[in-house]
Amino acid sequence: MHSNSQDGCAALAQESRRLIRQGGHTGPTAGLAPGCVQANLMILPDSLAGEFLLFCQRNPKPCPLLAVTEPGQYTVPALGRDIDIRKDVPKYRVWRHGELVAEPADLDAVWRDDLVTFVIGCSFSFEEALLADGIDVRHISMGVNVPMYRSSIPTAGTRSLHGPLVVSMRPMKAKDAIRAIQITSRFPSVHGAPVHLGDPSLIGIRDIHQPDYGDPVAVHADEIPVFWACGVTPQAVIHTVKPEFSITHAPGHMLITDVGNTSLASF
Repeated sequence: MHSNSQDGCAALAQESRRLIRQGGHTGPTAGLAPGCVQANLMILPDSLAGEFLLFCQRNPKPCPLLAVTEPGQYTVPALGRDIDIRKDVPKYRVWRHGELVAEPADLDAVWRDDLVTFVIGCSFSFEEALLADGIDVRHISMGVNVPMYRSSIPTAGTRSLHGPLVVSMRPMKAKDAIRAIQITSRFPSVHGAPVHLGDPSLIGIRDIHQPDYGDPVAVHADEIPVFWACGVTPQAVIHTVKPEFSITHAPGHMLITDVGNTSLASF
């Protein structure tokens, strides 16, 4: 990570995290701390952490790792000086045996000393680059959460972790979709290039207007849907595998880091 990018984002990110910690922001984090990397969370007992690390290595597009903590550690110094994993996300999801049991605003009541946090790159980073190039990002212009779908594309599983690839969708005119491929290819640590363009049924999506996560958006007659691998994929794995205990962010409710988006561009 480039320190100058982090310094430029630090004040914005820290103010946003403070606001979230105090309950002043409880909704999705798109648009908060512009220019700063936002991230997905997957929090698992140490007994599953090694296998999940292998899962991420086998599935770098949906699960691009930005950081991994030691068991029980709730700070992530590489991504922000004052980050507290237990308090800095507006809404968490607590899962037991694959079932969603709570959506708390902090993890004080459920935190354990054996928990390992995986911080995973998020498409909010490349959306900023798309907007800077004049490409409409529909869920942002509509003020809603990005639509996400469980696809029929399988992830590369491990001994006990497997499940479908979750994809996020942004409708675009064909010329903008071509440009979006070029732009997002520069950001492999936040999902990179799209995994599919066009007919949703070819990747198992029956109704583009009924996402599994997030909100539906308008797809105009002169547009095609463009699909990227999504960091909500681990939540589909939880649903499939049903581990004893796990925690994630609620979709769209991300961890804001001190890292600048530009520092993630590979070229």
